[in-house]
Amino acid sequence: MAFLEQINFLGEKLGPVLMQFPPSLEFDYGRATKFLSLLRGNFSGDVVWEPRHGSWFDSRVDDLLKEFRIARVAADPACVPAGSRPGGRASLAYFRLHGSPHRYFSSYSCDFLDLLAAQLASLAAGASVWCVFDNTAAGSAIQNALELTAQLRNRQPSLAVRPGS
Repeated sequence: MAFLEQINFLGEKLGPVLMQFPPSLEFDYGRATKFLSLLRGNFSGDVVWEPRHGSWFDSRVDDLLKEFRIARVAADPACVPAGSRPGGRASLAYFRLHGSPHRYFSSYSCDFLDLLAAQLASLAAGASVWCVFDNTAAGSAIQNALELTAQLRNRQPSLAVRPGS
């Protein structure tokens, strides 16, 4: 919990806190509930959850995340098909794009970014939407982010797009 205390100084500049779990961590209702209770007892800010085991992608888990106001990350590549879509808390959507088919190296195509822009624009009306490119190994993240930003502005000029740091 020291980490949560250390980030408090960011105040309104603090974005969602990302919780990523190893692919070997299976869903256990009791442990997850205890952890989320402890987390919410110490932190009320936005939290996004990136599970990487297939057992985390069903309605029971989604309901638990909603109960604790946690959004599930939409990831690419996803460990299961449902992992490519946001879940949990509906008022927060967080996309984490690692590059596909070669994680961290691949650049995204214009067609992929066009579909993503449409999805992000449709979610932006009712949710806080975040998109992070993590395909940095070959330098693709910046170009993909710039291309996506341009497509979003073309679709919805009033949409606020803030570059990450």
